[in-house]
Amino acid sequence: MTNSTLDEVLERLHALQAEVEEEIDRLLDEKRELFKYTLEQGKVRFDQGMKTLQLQQRTGIWTYLRHARIRHVLTVPLIYSLVFLLVALDVAVTLYQHICFRIYKIPRVRRMDYFVIDRQHLAYLNAIEKIHCAYCGYANGLIEYLREVSARTEKYWCPIKHARRTPDPHYLTEQFVDYGDAKTYRKRLKELKDEWSKIKQ
Repeated sequence: MTNSTLDEVLERLHALQAEVEEEIDRLLDEKRELFKYTLEQGKVRFDQGMKTLQLQQRTGIWTYLRHARIRHVLTVPLIYSLVFLLVALDVAVTLYQHICFRIYKIPRVRRMDYFVIDRQHLAYLNAIEKIHCAYCGYANGLIEYLREVSARTEKYWCPIKHARRTPDPHYLTEQFVDYGDAKTYRKRLKELKDEWSKIKQ
């Protein structure tokens, strides 16, 4: 496949991705209507009737614990022990980008865009389930945030495609220079360092 053909395919892919995003937004609006909630300044608000209905579906804590599988209970300490590493990583990467991205003139990643902790508003979850959901939301939001920071760092320092494609490369990879193309790399390195119009803002 030539570069021009690949560019055409990528252009079609981006158009499809935009369509998918529009469809997801439309479906989310439908779900908000169906389940009777709104977002007000980022906060979830359920209709009182829906909240009452959700409360009827909640499993009490003691019932929840009595029916918990022993293998799940035994692994809880291991799962939650990772929180210290996650928080340390969060702090380190946030400090890194606030210092280094300013120096490199890379647009900083808006951390708040990647952390959506909202499942605690679901009345059908008990306190334990809400804690689990908050933890999962934080951990997965952190991974998305780290991926974006590392993607921008890679674009700045080493914008070269790999010889072998990974299962899910980040979106900036398509801008990188082909593996082994030394001439183009030297020609485009400064341009890639300075060009940031195609990043998620």
